Amino acid sequence: MSSRTASKKRLIPLPVQMLIGLALGIGCGMVAPALATKLMPVGTAFVQAVKMIVVPLVFTAITLGIYQMGHNARALGRVSAISLIYFFIATLISIVIGLGLNAIFHPGLGANLAAAHATAKPIAASVDWTKFFLEMIPSNIVAAMSGSNLLPVLVFAVLLGLALSSIGARAKPLVAVLDALMGAVFKLTDWIISLSPLAIFAIISWLFASQGIGTILALVKLVGTMYLGLGVLLVLFWILLKAIGEKPLATTRAISEPVILAFATRSSEATLPLHMEKLIAMGVPKAIASVVLPLGYAFNRDGSIMYFALAVGFLADAYHVPLDMPTLLSIVLVTTLASKGSANVPSGGLVAIAMVLTTIGVPIEALAIIAGVDAFLDMGRTAINVFSNTVAIKLVMKLAGIPYESPEAVRAALAAEAAGSSGAPAGGAGNHAHGQEFA
Repeated sequence: MSSRTASKKRLIPLPVQMLIGLALGIGCGMVAPALATKLMPVGTAFVQAVKMIVVPLVFTAITLGIYQMGHNARALGRVSAISLIYFFIATLISIVIGLGLNAIFHPGLGANLAAAHATAKPIAASVDWTKFFLEMIPSNIVAAMSGSNLLPVLVFAVLLGLALSSIGARAKPLVAVLDALMGAVFKLTDWIISLSPLAIFAIISWLFASQGIGTILALVKLVGTMYLGLGVLLVLFWILLKAIGEKPLATTRAISEPVILAFATRSSEATLPLHMEKLIAMGVPKAIASVVLPLGYAFNRDGSIMYFALAVGFLADAYHVPLDMPTLLSIVLVTTLASKGSANVPSGGLVAIAMVLTTIGVPIEALAIIAGVDAFLDMGRTAINVFSNTVAIKLVMKLAGIPYESPEAVRAALAAEAAGSSGAPAGGAGNHAHGQEFA
């Protein structure tokens, strides 16, 4: 919510600022290339700031996410299990779509950034899988964090989240600390991202002065490929809705307000209250919406996940990193985990992409290349994230055999909630009515 409030206070919205920075950067790179080549340290400082928050952000978000998931899975068994299985399958499908689109169109080949950054690590022709899995178990978690060795950090965060969810009330003090830390890191992320227009100006200026028009055309191709992928996801969601007996167009119309809000704010979090209200108005029991929707916002981000895979493939092509089978498997594994730990705030996807780049050997500075267009990509993928969670809730209800509430029951429940603050019995009756599906 803080990101949304901050954006309202800006005279010029952040996406527009980014567009201005992009346009001015192109002009500076073409008109004053000597000056533009000296601006790269500004972009480097921005990338360093993003790198600074990766480990604390991923550690706290994944630990708390797994803790919440474990808590809900115990409390709601069947519904949570179905939700999480679907989220995992949808994640894999989204990654395959992103990598498949990159394999078909190869939008990054025109960029040819390998010469500009000789620091890219070569990928070995084969992977020592025994060593790979052993290194995922951190012998010293502090050393892994200080060295930005992200796979061991991910493993430790998952295990810690599961452990916290299993010890009950004793976990609350540490959970509160982690929650406060994550909130502070989110605020820090907001501050860093607010400087992105300046960084984009510097990066694009340097890019045009040193690389020319080829890279910019590659970015345009990336945007087009990304929205084609979102269209593919939308069609798949419509087919799934039809298969479970829903009306795809009617569902799309019913949920259009939170989808549009997500597109405008680039924050799924900002849509949560409105999204839940629309689902309840559609007859979804409040108990279902209250559990599956927050889980979905943390673990089911199909639009973002598809883009993560596409963007990593784009940058790998641009740096001439071969996408052989071991590398593709690494991308699938780390993207699956990174998508669960990236912040649900505007441009939080840059953090997740940075994690995957580190794993496959592409220099993290490559992140700066797509930062200039990330805001406009973020709009579409965030909107698809909201729609995908609507589909997830309807699928979970179908598979779990949970009926929709009648329009009369919905109106009565909403009236009871409106009057709940003046009388406990009304609120209690409403809560019982919504919770009885789990009996």
